[in-house]
Amino acid sequence: MSEQTATWFNLYDARPEAEVPAESPLAWSYHRTGRPAVSQKSRVVLRERAMLGHLILRGGAIVLDEAVRQVLGFGLPGRPNTLTHDDGGERSIQWLSPDEWLVIVPGGEEFVLEGRLREALGDAHYAIVNVSGGQTLIEIEGEMARELLMKSTPYDVHPDAFPVGKGVTTVFAKANLILRRPGEERWELVLRRSFADYCYRWILDAGAAYTIGVES
Repeated sequence: MSEQTATWFNLYDARPEAEVPAESPLAWSYHRTGRPAVSQKSRVVLRERAMLGHLILRGGAIVLDEAVRQVLGFGLPGRPNTLTHDDGGERSIQWLSPDEWLVIVPGGEEFVLEGRLREALGDAHYAIVNVSGGQTLIEIEGEMARELLMKSTPYDVHPDAFPVGKGVTTVFAKANLILRRPGEERWELVLRRSFADYCYRWILDAGAAYTIGVES
């Protein structure tokens, strides 16, 4: 592979200005399946955190960590299957594999972030892929959230096996996704956009016994 080929890339803004507004992955689901209201009886609450920026980083941990700290102000997770966050909790980095990390930032930041990371990384050997359009994030929270997950995934979600700050790739119902636990009663499902409706309907069914509600 030539040096020119190895360092060549195109940087595209995946959120151009458009007259037709983008719809969230669950827009059709809300229209077709409905959106149960949150009430005082709701022991599980679902939130869609759509249109976030998702970047996959690949490369050497030391080089990437230096660039990420320079650009975002916090570093890569130090241990497998863990998360790091900025002070406000709006930006996160998750360890996916020995040379792969998922960065999630507020929607609209990913294009500038990718450019700044590429500039900081210079001629290092790395890869950055913007997967924002293909993924979404569903958040479930409440006292019975863990019980709902126990119905849905074979992964052990007991606090001893799944402490706060952990994230894994696993099976949820019949879908593959990333399950994360950023808080004591708060869990995040990072999944493919095409699985969003299926997982949403599954969660509503699994959470019916807990009077699940959906926040807009």
